[in-house]
Amino acid sequence: MNFLFASDSFKGSLTSEKISELLTKSALKTFPDCTTHSVLTADGGEGTLDAVLAGTGGKKITISAQDPLGREICACYGKTGENSAIIEMAQASGLPLLKDNERNPLKTSTFGTGELIRAALDSGAKDITIAIGGSATNDGGMGAMSALGVKFFDKDGNLLKGAGEDLEKVADIDITNLHSSAKDAKFTVMCDVNNPLTGENGATYIFGAQKGADCDMQKRLENGMKNYASVIKEKLGISCENLSGGGAAGGLGAALLVFLDAEMKSGIETLLDLINFDELAKKADVIITGEGRMDGQSVCGKVASGVGLRAKKAGKPAFAIVGGMGDGAEKIFDCGICSVMPTVNSPMTLDNAIKNAELLYESAAERLFRIIKASINLK
Repeated sequence: MNFLFASDSFKGSLTSEKISELLTKSALKTFPDCTTHSVLTADGGEGTLDAVLAGTGGKKITISAQDPLGREICACYGKTGENSAIIEMAQASGLPLLKDNERNPLKTSTFGTGELIRAALDSGAKDITIAIGGSATNDGGMGAMSALGVKFFDKDGNLLKGAGEDLEKVADIDITNLHSSAKDAKFTVMCDVNNPLTGENGATYIFGAQKGADCDMQKRLENGMKNYASVIKEKLGISCENLSGGGAAGGLGAALLVFLDAEMKSGIETLLDLINFDELAKKADVIITGEGRMDGQSVCGKVASGVGLRAKKAGKPAFAIVGGMGDGAEKIFDCGICSVMPTVNSPMTLDNAIKNAELLYESAAERLFRIIKASINLK
């Protein structure tokens, strides 16, 4: 029996690496002669860099970059080949880099993400993948583009640094100093949301609150984003307010599309392509995936749905182990997942589930492998 493990992390409790370890341990208890192969997975947020590098044998490069509030930190990008690179924006512009009381999208910037892109370009990369999940920012990507040489000015000709509060001040844009290698590079954006830049479903009103924006701040940011989009249209001739995915990462999606001519792709689909998942699936007898909580949104570009669809394409059965199930979780069965095994085995608080996550997961894995063995014996 050949098992392939490809689970997302359980946020706050189990890493993808730990899950692979527990699955391997449990599989060998029920199938002593089995072989196992594990791949790290992520959908474009935290962990994407490590997942891609683990799957490709790439190299992690550390640079000095600015965090969302402009403080110098060490951040990493990955070289996956001589001319290719992977960037995880959460490394420099992610929400976990801030304390709860530091969350303020008027003050945060994607400048550090731009520094990572610049470093990748300077290294000779011409095929750059950018994962834009987990941002702490709502600056329309001004910070990142500033790090790449784009200049944003206010009405008096003053240079803006590119934080969220600068959106309302933008009056002119100069792209003549955009990094010289950017025009010859191919940029792919790992993105699993289709929100536009502005409006009730846009960057500010959908994602602003989790980044620290109260109602008054959201109104200011939204008005600023509309001004920013208006100036882009006037100066560059590009209408970006309604671009699908433009509102991702606080508008960084729109900036990557407008200034770098990037292509948007599903995060999990891009990752599975990068690690050659289809070839691994062909060699597997059973595939096991999972995520912390499965609900109706799990079919919208999450790890389990992406892995399930690839398993279905390969004609291989796939199962999911999850921390819990919510409304609409059964939709995952249309994505090639045969069944779902929750780890929670009795009424308990979320804190207890997280505290005992390892033991609960191992128990669920053993139950699943016993079911798989029984199903084989029924044939």
